[in-house]
Amino acid sequence: MFISKYETPVYAILRIIVGFLFLWHGSQKLFDFPTSGHEMPLYIMWIGGPIELIGGFLIMIGLWTRLAAFISCGEMAYAYWSAHGLNAVLPIVNKGELAILYCFILLLIAVRGYGTFGIDYYLSRKK
Repeated sequence: MFISKYETPVYAILRIIVGFLFLWHGSQKLFDFPTSGHEMPLYIMWIGGPIELIGGFLIMIGLWTRLAAFISCGEMAYAYWSAHGLNAVLPIVNKGELAILYCFILLLIAVRGYGTFGIDYYLSRKK
């Protein structure tokens, strides 16, 4: 198909954008920037915040990508089941769609790796 030739750069853009968006969730939890507008338990702020901020940054720049994405994926799975999944079966009803999407996109990134346009890519080429 004509679009398949763009698979590599589009995956890199996906990884960068997901990392960029994910790190802002950590910034909200740790620094309340941008303001979230609601209270969170301390354990979510002090465990989830660093995972999201540091993990998102590492995923975005493509450094230790698989490990950062795997840990972040696990955090999103926990977030879904602890905050959303027990309230209702369907994610659209329990407001857990974002957590599920992050979980599975981060799982894809953990499995697929850094792709191109990442520090890991350039470090692997030097060897």
